[in-house]
Amino acid sequence: MSRSHIKRLMMPRSWPLTRKTNIWAQKPNPAGHPLEMCMPLGILLRDILEVAHNMREAKRILHSRKVLVDGKVETNRSRGVGLMDVLTVGNNNYRCVIDTNGKLRYRLISKKEASTKICKIIGKTTIKGGETQINLHDGRNIIESDPSKYNVGDSVIISLPDQKITKHLQNKEGSLAFLTGGSHIGEIAVIGSLDIKRSSKPNETLFEDFGTISDYVFVIDKESYIPKEAES
Repeated sequence: MSRSHIKRLMMPRSWPLTRKTNIWAQKPNPAGHPLEMCMPLGILLRDILEVAHNMREAKRILHSRKVLVDGKVETNRSRGVGLMDVLTVGNNNYRCVIDTNGKLRYRLISKKEASTKICKIIGKTTIKGGETQINLHDGRNIIESDPSKYNVGDSVIISLPDQKITKHLQNKEGSLAFLTGGSHIGEIAVIGSLDIKRSSKPNETLFEDFGTISDYVFVIDKESYIPKEAES
């Protein structure tokens, strides 16, 4: 049980689930997203989107091949769907974001919005043949012919499902940023300046009224890219 499940009392605080209704919760398969930044498909279908009453129904929905993650059919109920991922269930599309309470939310987006995804560059690696691949926050690696123009901390917009880079967003003064951690988690702000440390301390990004470590800064192209909660 412990390999594929996690006790609800020990699950990440980012999961918007009640802790004492059940003992166990499905654990997402190891993937590109850290545990606290993704949730497994089975739980999403049953407890978050409520399109299934139980896990058996969730499995049946997945086997109907009408559930897609980032434009590709997914049938594994343990598949983690994480930050900025696009989830399609039938005719509905959702983007995973994190709210101001630090909870993962899967909010409705249009079909057009579901055709793209924004990814943060977290590293660059030189591979065999001297080519360079850029490493993205969701575990993707994209080989790029001109890697010098991409820096760690920048973002790229990719088309789905073919994963082609369509736009490059630089992490610089004046860029718009979505904050994924710290006391301002879930907020959107304009970058004022970058404070690059020449030590083991983390780099900082300064905004008009506050600062945070650069790891929490996710550059976006426009505020509307982060879907808002639907009004009741």
